[in-house]
Amino acid sequence: MKEKFLDYLRLEKRYSPHTITSYRRDLDDFYSFYLKTESSENVLKADKKVIRNFIVELSENNISKRSINRKISSLRSFYLFLLRLGEIEISPLETITSLKFYAEKQIPMSQEEMELLQNNVMDKVENVLDRCIIEVLYQTGIRKAELCGLIFENVNLEVQQLKILGKGNKERYIPISEDLANLLKNYLQIRKPKEEVKSYFFVNKLGKKLTEKFVYVVVNKYLSLVTSKEKTSPHILRHSFATHVLDNGAEISKVKKILGHSSLASTQVYTNANIEQLKKVFNQAHPRAVKKEEL
Repeated sequence: MKEKFLDYLRLEKRYSPHTITSYRRDLDDFYSFYLKTESSENVLKADKKVIRNFIVELSENNISKRSINRKISSLRSFYLFLLRLGEIEISPLETITSLKFYAEKQIPMSQEEMELLQNNVMDKVENVLDRCIIEVLYQTGIRKAELCGLIFENVNLEVQQLKILGKGNKERYIPISEDLANLLKNYLQIRKPKEEVKSYFFVNKLGKKLTEKFVYVVVNKYLSLVTSKEKTSPHILRHSFATHVLDNGAEISKVKKILGHSSLASTQVYTNANIEQLKKVFNQAHPRAVKKEEL
């Protein structure tokens, strides 16, 4: 049933390969636990007690609450799938709730740090691919998986536009600057893909498709040169893009569309990133703040 469920996610839900891999890993972990504790692979007979014991073991193995919640979510989707097929009568996850935890606040790069990165670091970098990775992530806000999976024919440098295939295979179009288009044209002069990956726009120096790990290493390398922040991942560039364009007056509905968010609530997270700017706006414009200064 596991493979049937994964096929459902791949073919009907059209989840990305990265998401499918995560679901498979979560289910494999549960199958291994069930075999170890119940001496069986028939997870259709799992009950709430087994699920709770699984969560306890994960916790005792120092698995983060965020990761445990992801596994709970994967199992919940799996058993709802079995429920719809009539393979089970009740889901063992029915009364299981996610663990409560306080999400770690991610601090975006400041606009000053990004200017320092561009003018004092990246301008001196000869590796065109590295420069493209940094600039595309920051100037478009796309995810690292979307960058790795960017299709060659979806990059239109003449009209300065990228066609991005996001989560759930949803398409969106993102404009790019003339400078970024020129940088990508420079990259094309050195691009030498292997035959099997020529459909992808970005390839490494060996001609192979970029991996998310490679992108992470590149981003971490350069961001670490201009900031002391602990988080220097590709997602921080996405976070920084959203925060900076919103700070500079972009409409949140348009930013939502560019980021590929299905919910406005996901985009609103970035409006809370710069509390100091909000305080400044309040002090300068709020009637009560103005009245207090006049007294």
